[in-house]
Amino acid sequence: MALGRISFSLFGAVAFVSAILAGATIWLLVTDPVTVADVVDEGQISPLVRELAAVIYGALKGLLQYL
Repeated sequence: MALGRISFSLFGAVAFVSAILAGATIWLLVTDPVTVADVVDEGQISPLVRELAAVIYGALKGLLQYL
């Protein structure tokens, strides 16, 4: 029984993180397409990861200001 609860919790956490990353990626594609185009053209992933982190940080910062 405990294994079932742990696996369900793990699945929920992975799904939550995946949804956040997908949403941030879509937001980045809409708001900063030049960065995404440069990443695709050059093949370097670090600018995209940096921008994704900035988008997620900004969203969390804005969300926490409401609390």
